[in-house]
Amino acid sequence: MENYTIVLIIMAIMIIASAVADKIKFPIPLLLLLVGMAIGFVPAMPAIDINPEIIMLLFLPPLLYDAAFNISFQEFKSNLNTIGTLAIGLVFITTAGIAAVAYYLIPGMTWPLAFVLGSILSATDAVAAIGITKGLGLPHKTVTILEGESLVNDASALVAYRFAVAAVTGTAFVTWKAALQFLIVLGGGFLIGAILARLLGFVIRLFRTNDMVIISLMLLMPFVTYLLAEHFQVSGVIAVVVLGLGMARLSRAKFPNGIKEQSRHFWEVIIFLLNGLIFLLIGLEFPVILKKMQAVEVWPYTGYAVLITLTALLIRLVRVYLQQFNLQRAFKGKRPISEDALFDSRTSFIITWSGMRGIVSLAIAIGLPVALDDGSQFPLRNELIFITIAVVLLSLLGQGLSLPWVVRKLNKS
Repeated sequence: MENYTIVLIIMAIMIIASAVADKIKFPIPLLLLLVGMAIGFVPAMPAIDINPEIIMLLFLPPLLYDAAFNISFQEFKSNLNTIGTLAIGLVFITTAGIAAVAYYLIPGMTWPLAFVLGSILSATDAVAAIGITKGLGLPHKTVTILEGESLVNDASALVAYRFAVAAVTGTAFVTWKAALQFLIVLGGGFLIGAILARLLGFVIRLFRTNDMVIISLMLLMPFVTYLLAEHFQVSGVIAVVVLGLGMARLSRAKFPNGIKEQSRHFWEVIIFLLNGLIFLLIGLEFPVILKKMQAVEVWPYTGYAVLITLTALLIRLVRVYLQQFNLQRAFKGKRPISEDALFDSRTSFIITWSGMRGIVSLAIAIGLPVALDDGSQFPLRNELIFITIAVVLLSLLGQGLSLPWVVRKLNKS
């Protein structure tokens, strides 16, 4: 009953804070983040331990599905080269870059542990990117690239994370096995998503006159798809994204306008609540992690988090501008590159600055094993979690708060 009361209070705070943020024209996710941190430091507030499995199952499927459903499929296809480069190649480059910085900076850090940290922080977050860039008036191309990247890159990061943790626990790393598993994880997720999209499409056509059944099925299927994919040890993220893209195409072609309107209003409420809760929970979790750290370690590890945040941002900056240059060179060289896929330096900087870490990084970090196979404690577990949440907060508050100013400045130039 006590937990039930806390949940209701958190929901009420989230709704009120969202209304206030909208009234004062402040980014809603960032105000919720600050409110969550403030509440977490209140002495009477009980510690709220986030269950990473709950985060992955309760929040990810509907948020990913909604983002995939609303993304422009044509623009997604036109920018597939850039999205793939950022969602796969950049994830592994960032993992290696963060690992190198962590290994040489942090006392007691081994290479396997450094790669664990790198993989946790390698992917940008769909929820953060969409929540903070919403309402800034960004071009459709920019939004499509950001959303497309953050929809796909979680799968790459999770694969890198699995192998890094395996290395910590003593499992040998074999390159060809890693590459093969990566392809199986992505391909399996794509296959399950495509099959369930076809199946859902058939059922929807069968009950096309029953609005409530159709909307209820569309709410249920992202969770079913994610669970089924994870059961077969393939990417639940990719499966849900493919389901969302498939349903978006079916919706535009087959859904009556009445169902479209009802579905849109229903999903807007669900996404509003989930988005708000996520950022509030990130803020609430910081005091919990802070209390587990020794006082003498807090400032040094905060410094490491700042350097890691800057490293990730610098790597992203170089890779995005390199992608811009490669696309322009390929287009001038008469390669099969659509002109729609090209973007300018202004777009490159916005894409770079919008690459924030979020709830997925936090959930992965909190899900780190407590003990190794031999029963010993997982080394530097609290430290890795603290660095993760510090980087998440630094990227959300630093990049997130300055992003509207950056966009306005670039639009004037």
